Amino acid sequence: MLEINIRSHNMLKNHYYEGLIEAGCDEAGRGCLAGSVYAAAVILPEDYENELLNDSKQLTERRRYALREIIQRDALSWAVGIVTPEEIDRINILNASILAMHRALDQLTLRPQAVIVDGNKFKPYRQLPHTCIVKGDAKFMAIAAASILAKTYRDDYMNRLAGEYPQYDWLSNKGYPTKKHRDAIREYGPSPYHRMSYNLLGDPQELSLDF
Repeated sequence: MLEINIRSHNMLKNHYYEGLIEAGCDEAGRGCLAGSVYAAAVILPEDYENELLNDSKQLTERRRYALREIIQRDALSWAVGIVTPEEIDRINILNASILAMHRALDQLTLRPQAVIVDGNKFKPYRQLPHTCIVKGDAKFMAIAAASILAKTYRDDYMNRLAGEYPQYDWLSNKGYPTKKHRDAIREYGPSPYHRMSYNLLGDPQELSLDF
């Protein structure tokens, strides 16, 4: 009973904008050396409650995938947007992350009237009111739900790519810059999925992107 009370007390907020259909957005894969960046947009029912929702980084893999099924069942609308490594290299990762969120919003079957976004950067979407919320995936359920969808769908994608290029250990690192990943790039060179605008080897003389 004590655990239930604590969970309920810490349950994320279910909306930011009063009386508007609100979509929560988040992305996954900004800091990766390889693969597309994924984003999700989620519209939850106005009075939705789910005490298990949280920032995807705070959840186990098993819990994330279980929650994905619940989110997809309960959401009024949800969608995932993708921006490729080639596009990332062309427009930079910040613009690519925002574009992925816009693409997710484009696919929603229910049109939102406002948008809440994890982080501190966003570009207006169809003149809708929007609010950027630092650590929003740990504060609002719709953003947390979006973080879970973006993370799990991107993990599925990187797992598929790992079958093509097992040498980079993408099953474990999902494209992030681990030592094993960078050592493989040194040994085998970059794959077609690597982001060539990034500091792939971590060389100190190269400027790293600011995440």
